Amino acid sequence: MLGLTALDLARLQFAFTVSFHIIFPAITIGLASFLAVLEGMWLKTRNDAYRDLYHYWSKIFAVNFGMGVVSGLVMAYQFGTNWSGFSDFAGSITGPLLTYEVLTAFFLEAGFLGVMLFGWNRVGPGLHFFSTCMVALGTIMSTFWILASNSWMQTPQGYSIVNGLVVPQDWLKIIFNPSFPFRLAHMSIAAFLATAFFVASAAAWHLLRGNNTPAMRKMFSMAMWMALIVSPIQAFVGDAHGLNTLKYQPAKIAAIEGHWENTDDKPTPLVLVGWPDMKDEVTKYKIEVPDLGSLILTHSLTHQIPALKSFPAEDRPNSTLIFWTFRIMAGLGMLMIFSGLWSVVLRKRGTMYQNRWFLRLMLAMGPSGLIALLAGWITTEGGRQPWVVYGLMRTSNAVSEHSVLHMSITLIAFIVIYCSVFGVGYAYMMRLIRKGPQEHEGEVHEHGGPGQQRTPARPLSAVDDKLDARG
Repeated sequence: MLGLTALDLARLQFAFTVSFHIIFPAITIGLASFLAVLEGMWLKTRNDAYRDLYHYWSKIFAVNFGMGVVSGLVMAYQFGTNWSGFSDFAGSITGPLLTYEVLTAFFLEAGFLGVMLFGWNRVGPGLHFFSTCMVALGTIMSTFWILASNSWMQTPQGYSIVNGLVVPQDWLKIIFNPSFPFRLAHMSIAAFLATAFFVASAAAWHLLRGNNTPAMRKMFSMAMWMALIVSPIQAFVGDAHGLNTLKYQPAKIAAIEGHWENTDDKPTPLVLVGWPDMKDEVTKYKIEVPDLGSLILTHSLTHQIPALKSFPAEDRPNSTLIFWTFRIMAGLGMLMIFSGLWSVVLRKRGTMYQNRWFLRLMLAMGPSGLIALLAGWITTEGGRQPWVVYGLMRTSNAVSEHSVLHMSITLIAFIVIYCSVFGVGYAYMMRLIRKGPQEHEGEVHEHGGPGQQRTPARPLSAVDDKLDARG
């Protein structure tokens, strides 16, 4: 298939399924916490806008949660089907870590999700709020264990090698490996930012169409406060993450910067744009700022960063790819900071809900958080190559022995099925967003009669079946 090897196709298949999946947990993490805040504010103020927003976003959360669970199951199977070498080598560590996620996060979410989605008029307000908080906590705990597993693959410690296999020795060192705190913070904040701009975009769409209700203004305001506060924090966390990566994965930093060789003792320049050529070992058409690379990456004007040519060719990540994915992530991050600052100016002028240029920008920024998250994930995973467990196991040794034909057929099948199934789910979620919050939703009604509330049989039943034909 297009001259690709079975290894290339296995990597493409996993990248495709991960890219599809990661969008749903990111929104789930952010929306779960957003729902907890909305319900808490409603209990404190009894402002109906918070209640209406809670019911509006809980439906979208239910659809998103369902798609996230389904897409996540596929990856667990792929470890055994496509990456059996990796499962044999490191399964004694990654297996328990994923089991801990199920025993803590998944059980917590499953135990309280039903009460959260269906118990508004069936349990007391305190218990319902507690259930919402437990679901939000479950999403954070899930992030904790998934990032612990991935971070160990990036910066492994707490193990020994026995008969060619990894054997855990110190679980605290395994879980709290050197890159874990930075990755956990960076990923969690990314999920909150992605959700904030997702929510802001939905509000901007309605405001542009004259749906200037208290609930819509409240939703837009809360999203912009999140963007203002959290996006600069993400920049500082990203800087700390970069310093950690420079220490433990210097080849990744060199590839991100498209930096091939150092000149005497001169500080490293910052390449703003260019085209890293892996064959010619040079970054073509580059525009660079002298000394700025050393200042940003080492916080010094005297230290240099390692150059790609200082690493064997077979140990170098694909600089052409991660050079640009990193800049997409960083560029969108700067736009997020700008959006938050502009919102403050408009808020002070009292025109934040009316300025159409700003609303159009926020509408366009809707997918920005998810695109930045995907770009960052590609940078992280692509920069780890050619290792699946950094410094211990190469990706070429982790793949299962499948033929090119086999991998080609399954990759095409995944693309067709995913685009069909999740495309329908995505379209339905967009219809829910376009419908907007309904006033007085969630008020107590009589139960049991035709058209009245009843106990649903599945999580997606939390979503009303009847939507306006215009969407």
